[in-house]
Amino acid sequence: MNNTNPNLKASTWYGDWLKPILDRLVALFALIVISPVFLMIVILLFVFQDGHVWFTQMRPGKNERLFRLIKFKTMNERRNSRGELLSDVERLTKIGKFIRKTSLDELPQLINVIKGEMSFVGPRPLLVEYLPLYNEQQKKRHGVTPGITGWAQVNGRNAIDWQTKFKLDVWYVDNQSFWVDIKIMFRTLLKVVKSEGINSSTAATMERFTGNDQ
Repeated sequence: MNNTNPNLKASTWYGDWLKPILDRLVALFALIVISPVFLMIVILLFVFQDGHVWFTQMRPGKNERLFRLIKFKTMNERRNSRGELLSDVERLTKIGKFIRKTSLDELPQLINVIKGEMSFVGPRPLLVEYLPLYNEQQKKRHGVTPGITGWAQVNGRNAIDWQTKFKLDVWYVDNQSFWVDIKIMFRTLLKVVKSEGINSSTAATMERFTGNDQ
């Protein structure tokens, strides 16, 4: 499946031309520089998570085009007696908790940036199953390339509710610029240092979006 919705496109010279070039160049340089750290994380996860290193999942990108997102895996595959996966909190490993707290789990997404599927800054790519649940305003979040970090991430990340998150995402689509991206990147660094907003108030990750009538 590789559908696109051309009606969502938010065309700007910066977003369509300059930003993708800058993203790829910076991501390639960053991946080379951090390659020793990258390799060390791969080894640690392989050893302490029974060989489970990568988390990959199809996500909708710009204009709802699907791509395979890559992250470091931070949870094990423990299941209950009925064969059902345990909760996120129960499956989060010790090393996974550290990697999430320091946002190191996001590093493999540099590969997505190099491939042009993601940007450093943009609305986070969410689950494919959410696509039919969005209203027309919320669908605008797919008018730009999704990002590793974004306006919602520096204004609460997983600690804010879905409606607020979507409003922040749409604000970014309407206000995307070089200086807005610089501001978001700077605030992201501060968030990472302070480890703020990584978890929601009730779970290790954000609760699932079940629609606007909930």
